[in-house]
Amino acid sequence: MSWDKEIDELHHRGTLAEAMGGADKVARQHEFGKLTIRERVDAIVDPGSFHEVGKLAGVGQYDNDGNLVSFTPSNYIFGTAEIDGRAVMISGDDFTVRGGSADASIGAKRMQAEGLALELGLPHIRLVDGMGGGGSVKTIETAGRTYIPQIAGWDTIVGHLGVAPSVSLALGSVAGIGAARVTTSHYSVIVKDTAQMMIAGPALVDWASLGDVSKEELGSSRIHTRNGAIDDEAESEAQAFAMARRFLSYLPSNVDALPPRVACHDPVDRRDEQLMNIIPRDPRKVYKMRKIINSVFDQDSFFEIGKQWGKSIICGLARLNGIPVAVFAEDAMIYGGAWTADASRKLVRHCDLASTFHLPLIHLIDCPGFLIGKESEESATIRFGSQALAALGQTTVPFCSVVVRKAFGVAGASNKKPGKHHFRIAWPSGDWGSLPIEGGIEVAYKAELAEVSDYDAHLAEIKQRLNRLRSPFRSAEFFEIEEIIDPRDTRLHLCRWAKLVAGTVSTGSTQFSYRP
Repeated sequence: MSWDKEIDELHHRGTLAEAMGGADKVARQHEFGKLTIRERVDAIVDPGSFHEVGKLAGVGQYDNDGNLVSFTPSNYIFGTAEIDGRAVMISGDDFTVRGGSADASIGAKRMQAEGLALELGLPHIRLVDGMGGGGSVKTIETAGRTYIPQIAGWDTIVGHLGVAPSVSLALGSVAGIGAARVTTSHYSVIVKDTAQMMIAGPALVDWASLGDVSKEELGSSRIHTRNGAIDDEAESEAQAFAMARRFLSYLPSNVDALPPRVACHDPVDRRDEQLMNIIPRDPRKVYKMRKIINSVFDQDSFFEIGKQWGKSIICGLARLNGIPVAVFAEDAMIYGGAWTADASRKLVRHCDLASTFHLPLIHLIDCPGFLIGKESEESATIRFGSQALAALGQTTVPFCSVVVRKAFGVAGASNKKPGKHHFRIAWPSGDWGSLPIEGGIEVAYKAELAEVSDYDAHLAEIKQRLNRLRSPFRSAEFFEIEEIIDPRDTRLHLCRWAKLVAGTVSTGSTQFSYRP
């Protein structure tokens, strides 16, 4: 007895599954400038590494003799694969089958993908295109009832955040639970022009009398990469895949491993002469912090996250002699580097990412304090700024700070991790205190200035007197700052620090869970 007939049927069903929604639907997907789910999987993972799970799941139509007439596959695909030789879970919506809506999905597949990623400690890449498992009005008629909202397996998705890296790519019109899945991840990317993210689509917005708007007006990449809902935007799907792969390259496969060190051909003792004159002597003048970042870390290793929002703080990943680290720095080009509410929110997530995946944390400081003014007060900057300082204090990884220029006020206290001994160095351009001298003189010396005949001359005299005392070398005499260095030696100091602390980083879950 042979099982040839059943094996033939197995292959036939596999062929039908690979046809997805049919040639017309596939062609339409391509017309929109989008790849199919199977093309996407092949494009992002190592060639030939994808092993699909649940390929035969779907809805079959049979004749009176029980023979399969047609087959509509489930519109959700998942399986294991490899990226740069490391195992990952990858899943995604098939928009060619009823636009990825719930009435064409099999919920058990999605729960299995999420559950396996959690139990096996695998990075999970979600390719989201559609509702992402969300509801549909049609399900009422199918089920013969309505249901009270719940998100099956949401605890698994949230639990995975504390176990292994997750990356979500918005590759089409993403709404409802699909949008929630995109944002509940460590790193998210949306494709410009061809993808949008919304709580609900235009039809529902119009029904609610909230305006006649398009999908692009509701949820374009410009909206969601500027408000922090999505980390970054890509010009194409290919670029989104490359960004996802690069992000994962800095992180361990899970919390029980250390970030992977790579070979480095950038000399540890490389000195960049531009660092000698990059900081203006006039504290009111700006410069480009990213030039400093690109100079001191391994060449071309800086991977910025969330560039388009919370712009006064730069966050990203980099390497020092091949060792992955997390970096944040103030951008003097934006509000002079002052911390805003959005910048503080961004920093909280960055600190959590560093702690969760054991990345030593480095702060290049030019902080004039929290942003002041009416708008800043209305946006609760002090609340979110305090949360950022708390998150920094809760980090469980080695911390190093380099005071490039300013460190003032409450936000300026981010130069040190409370209750911990850490490496802290400064450039000769360092300038610190409770508030800048220029902004506090006339208040502090108000009574004295009121009694003099020549106000301006006396004010200038006070400034001169105080400026002699603001030298960072005066602070170093009292061990207020541990070390002042030649800016050109910054890379050498940071590489030495990274090597020193690499052996102190421990694996395992953190005390404070990642906050999406």
